[in-house]
Amino acid sequence: MKTIFIDCNDQMAPVWDMVLKPGDPPIDVHRKEIAAGELPSVIRGYDIAIDDHSYMPTTLVAQCPELKHIVFLGTGPASYMNVAELEARGTKVHIIKGYGDTAVAEHSIALLWACARDIARMDREVRRGVWTPHEGVQLLGKTLGVIGLGGIGREVARIGKGMGMEVIGWNRTKHPEITVPLVDIDTLLAKSDVVSMNLTLGDETRGFLSPARIGRMKKGVIYVNTARGALADEAALIAALKSGHIRHAGLDVFHNEPLSKDHPLAQMENVTLTAHAAFRTLEASMTLLRRSIDIVKRIVA
Repeated sequence: MKTIFIDCNDQMAPVWDMVLKPGDPPIDVHRKEIAAGELPSVIRGYDIAIDDHSYMPTTLVAQCPELKHIVFLGTGPASYMNVAELEARGTKVHIIKGYGDTAVAEHSIALLWACARDIARMDREVRRGVWTPHEGVQLLGKTLGVIGLGGIGREVARIGKGMGMEVIGWNRTKHPEITVPLVDIDTLLAKSDVVSMNLTLGDETRGFLSPARIGRMKKGVIYVNTARGALADEAALIAALKSGHIRHAGLDVFHNEPLSKDHPLAQMENVTLTAHAAFRTLEASMTLLRRSIDIVKRIVA
């Protein structure tokens, strides 16, 4: 079976070389950016495609009927492809869980601190010669509400508790690994000084933070999202940021990526942005890429 890694960028290429082992199946590596409409020319003739974060519309994948497996580097392929449509056509989508729970959680906390103390804004201002010491928010004793208590959410809760925050959570199901006090979603939104979004995106969670739910958030809340942009209604989020109902948002993920420089979120001083980088540590990347190769090995075997 022929395999291709369709979007190995310059940052990931040396990590990819580090994790390869003798005996791994041959995998072609495509290192050029894929322009819109070029996907079929890249994947044609391959049975397996490893996808970092390239969009794979069903109409384009359908032009390559030999493709039977997509190994998505992460847990949220729904932002980049219609999994149900692809699998109905006979292309299985594989995901990789747990490779970077700590990395993503640490990034969530980094965004939280940056939001609470206006760090990115003051950095920009000082570089422009503007000296304005903005007043921040002290987090000790504040309530952190974690939406989604999978591996990442539980790590966010653990670190938040270690910082002296009161932690509450909401999860779709109860399981033994959850030690955080669980509350209903309306209670979490009303009580939390900080809301950390850590749900997986799917049909049932798309738009989870609806305009009504955003309206029920505590006034002056800090909102952090390192999961998926489409978990929140974008227009309602922007409106809440403009009004000050949401004090500050720390966002690593967006409805459309990369975020354009003229997007409203990119124009707002009370938004701290990162480039979908929460899992990008050497440790997490090595684990992620190695597991992708192991999935290919199992498929080939």
